[in-house]
Amino acid sequence: MKTIKKLGTTLCALAALSACQTTENKANNQATTQAKMEQYQPKPYVEIQHPEWSKSATIYEVNIRQYTKEGTFNAFAEHLPRLKGLGVDILWLMPIHPIGEKNRKGGRGSYYAVKDYQAVNPEFGTLDDLKSLVNQAHEMGMYVILDWVANHSAWDNPLTETNPEWYTKDHNGNFQPTPWWDWSDIIDFDYENPEMRKYMTESLLYWVKEANIDGYRADVAGFIPTDFWDNARKELDQIKPVFMLAEWDARDLHKKAFDMTYNWGLHDVMHDVATGKKDGGAIYHFFAHSLSAWPDNAITMNFVDNHDKNSWEKTMFDRFGPYLHASIVLTATAEGMPLLYSGQEAGLDKVLAFFEKDEIEWREHPIGDMYKSLFTLKHQNQALWNGNWGGKMIPVPNTAPKALFSFARQKNEDKVFVVINFSDKTQTATFNENIQWGNYTEWFTQQPQVIEEQTALTIEPYGYRIFVKT
Repeated sequence: MKTIKKLGTTLCALAALSACQTTENKANNQATTQAKMEQYQPKPYVEIQHPEWSKSATIYEVNIRQYTKEGTFNAFAEHLPRLKGLGVDILWLMPIHPIGEKNRKGGRGSYYAVKDYQAVNPEFGTLDDLKSLVNQAHEMGMYVILDWVANHSAWDNPLTETNPEWYTKDHNGNFQPTPWWDWSDIIDFDYENPEMRKYMTESLLYWVKEANIDGYRADVAGFIPTDFWDNARKELDQIKPVFMLAEWDARDLHKKAFDMTYNWGLHDVMHDVATGKKDGGAIYHFFAHSLSAWPDNAITMNFVDNHDKNSWEKTMFDRFGPYLHASIVLTATAEGMPLLYSGQEAGLDKVLAFFEKDEIEWREHPIGDMYKSLFTLKHQNQALWNGNWGGKMIPVPNTAPKALFSFARQKNEDKVFVVINFSDKTQTATFNENIQWGNYTEWFTQQPQVIEEQTALTIEPYGYRIFVKT
């Protein structure tokens, strides 16, 4: 009898052990499966954190030389209240450094031929004047980024004497402008040299520490190795959260370095439509490609004008003609951050000389009123905010696809439905979606509008509507 009981006890123990082992094996198998699945989990492509203050921001390019008669920081500072009232958040100052004299182009030279990376152009004022401008902007709730020319320097930058090995050389062993370009007033840096990278990074850090600026716009950023920018951003963010804009349009720059890149493609397709090279359907196809290919939370800068376009490709009026207002509306309502260039708000209708003094004529203008209205809407409506703070563009197909471009954006309780006529004829259309159904107020007229399944809208040539959910 004792033997039977002992055997029973042993069997129970073995059963318990087996159950325990089974449970343990299941747990191990689950852990193994989870580990295997981890490699398939999606991860955000954009690893940097955009500064909180950029969530609904707009950006304004400042051409100090041409902005006022004096062409100084202090004279420009008098415009800050006006720009704040316009709805500007980020002030991008074109390069503020001394300009080289050797091989200079024109009488004043190019901003982008930098003679000293840690000094201020005396034409604009002093370092204290720059600090004062930054402080005044901060007090008004605006932020300041500097244009940074990391790819090349002026011929007479002292680095050519102290560290000639920091520059690339041509086949004859001489300093050279950036190969293949006609930039005869500058010479090319060599980013294979770690000491040169260290100097350039320390110069970037200098202005954040010394003048309390808030970031940079990087000239021809794609000409410089991406790993340089990745490290520079890491070091800058250790001082304070910065905002970085790249003059480029490659997705890899967004991963660890830049908050925003240029939306050259949007400008170019709008220009093609405005000049009759393409019909309005090209706008839809542009976004079909770009929004599918671009990573989430990577901000693009949308524009109809900037210093390059104005200087070398005529005025915004010449480039867009009667399509100008429609194009402006799209840049301010599509995913991305809208840019306003110095003088646009005054109806800048001349090409500003790039190498000479050529003062902007300031005046009241309807384009200024339009930007103020659009910037107000952007600040108020979360659907139009930047990156993941805002809503994705949702296509709303219509029955006039070669002329009308229509889309919706929605975030939390906010929604906008945008319809733009990129043609010279009146268009009437219905819409093949349901995201746009609802009660709205049209932003510019403040007229109520109910949009239902069978609603047809009629839009005049070059016209536009922004319907805001009520």
